[in-house]
Amino acid sequence: MNDRYDAGYGDGQYELVGYDEYGRPVYQQVPAQPSAQQPYDPYAQQGYGYDPYATGQQPAQPYGTGNQRPAPSYDAYDTGRQTPAQPGSSYDTYGGGRGASNAYDPYGQTATSGQHPRVAEQTAYIPQQAGPAGEPEPQAEREYHTGQFAFVEEPSDDSEDVIDWLKFTENRTERREEARRRARSRIVALFVVLALVAVGGVGYLWYAGKLPGLSSSGSKSGAATPAAAQKRDVIVVHLHNTGKGGTSTALLVDNTTTEQGTTVLLPNSLALSGDDGSTTTLAKSVDDDGASGTRDQLDTVLGTNIQGTWRLDTPYLQNLVDLVGNIDIDTDTDVPDPDAKKKGTAPLVHKGKAQTLSGKAAVAYATYRASGEAQNAQLERFGQVMQGVLRKISSDAQGATVTVQTLAQILDPPLTDKDLGAFLAKLADLAKGGDYKTALLPVQSDGTLSARTSDSVVKNILGGTAKSPDAGSAVRVSVQNATGVKDNTEKARVVLLNGGFTFLEGGTASAARTTSQVLYADAADKANAAEVAKTLGLPAGSVTKGTVSSGADVSVVLGSNYRP
Repeated sequence: MNDRYDAGYGDGQYELVGYDEYGRPVYQQVPAQPSAQQPYDPYAQQGYGYDPYATGQQPAQPYGTGNQRPAPSYDAYDTGRQTPAQPGSSYDTYGGGRGASNAYDPYGQTATSGQHPRVAEQTAYIPQQAGPAGEPEPQAEREYHTGQFAFVEEPSDDSEDVIDWLKFTENRTERREEARRRARSRIVALFVVLALVAVGGVGYLWYAGKLPGLSSSGSKSGAATPAAAQKRDVIVVHLHNTGKGGTSTALLVDNTTTEQGTTVLLPNSLALSGDDGSTTTLAKSVDDDGASGTRDQLDTVLGTNIQGTWRLDTPYLQNLVDLVGNIDIDTDTDVPDPDAKKKGTAPLVHKGKAQTLSGKAAVAYATYRASGEAQNAQLERFGQVMQGVLRKISSDAQGATVTVQTLAQILDPPLTDKDLGAFLAKLADLAKGGDYKTALLPVQSDGTLSARTSDSVVKNILGGTAKSPDAGSAVRVSVQNATGVKDNTEKARVVLLNGGFTFLEGGTASAARTTSQVLYADAADKANAAEVAKTLGLPAGSVTKGTVSSGADVSVVLGSNYRP
């Protein structure tokens, strides 16, 4: 709303001086030229000493002195120069009263008789403002331009609320769309990851030969390759019991074609052919022929290609188990402590599943053979310990080599520390992955191999062909037990096989005897009978000519004087 000034409304000249904060033009009136009319001080007649409308306060002159004040400066509220009022005239507060004689108008009109014309005032106004009331605007004399107008949008709380609501709804819609885009991206990424995992899993199963429909259960990628054409690395291990004597032998086999590892246990009664063509046993060959001779004889009988021999004495086995941090195996019997001095002492090894064995306990379990047990029972325990050790050895070739070097063993050439370490690391990887097993080589009573044995172990695992020595090349000894102790038969069997003889089971006598006899039927076998008596620890007087069992060259009847 624009203000109006009703003190007077004139037609003075205006000029543009600027714009207000809303962009509207602001004008001011061009100052009028001073007239020759004497300025009039409305308060001079009343004796006042100041001019309330002047820009500066001047000293008042007493009325009637004949002196006049200088013309005051004018501002926006000055009414302009007026004709001085006559003395004695009355003062009309509102000015312009009709019919009042000698009335005074303080805004610039002197009251006279009749209507007086309005004096032009000096107040500036904006062209769009209305003129003074009661006076028509001179439409014909005014010309407006577009630059003189300004359209201002009045601020409104309602409009701001609407704008805020629109912004809120727009932001919420954008957030919803962004959430939908992110959800779609996550779903797509999830499907891509699942697809990659599925493809990778199928590829791995195909590479490992475990994809259903494309490979048989438990077979490897090289299972279709004929057994004889498969590549194998083989090392023979001889465990020497330095405390009680005796040896245990096993073959460590790494089938690089099928990626399968196996420990093949070899009974001591396995018949071998000596360098001179004579028949001997595995146990006797280890003691007499050494590592190189035994390795060559095994290659001949089993049709294998053994790359090296690892002699493992029981103290080194104990150190090895301690180095790898003990082993966990399923034990089949309680094993007493060999160092216990009192009966009733708690066993060193307890029967049960997942038993943790230290180095000392592992050696005791690997070499333990209960009374009346066959040698194969002890051999199978040795196989368990070896597989437990392989599960704890490092799968890294360098780490396994460091373990072997820590043992400080002197290996039989051509086997070296690095060769043995790398070989054990490969077997350790197979053992940890569940691709390792232990198998016992079945041997007949005379130490030879049967056709079934050739198919199950020699051909499939070792990839060789069994070639047992001729049955007639070894002295066949029949043993009958008359000692009253059942276990003596097995002990005599082991001794005879280790001595290079072929053992034949003669049964148990109906009555015990005090003395032992060694019988031969042919004079040509007398020397062989004497050798048998010596091998069994019997006196030379026990050798005599007599009737022998069918199929045997020498017959032995064990009496109570037999001391295994």
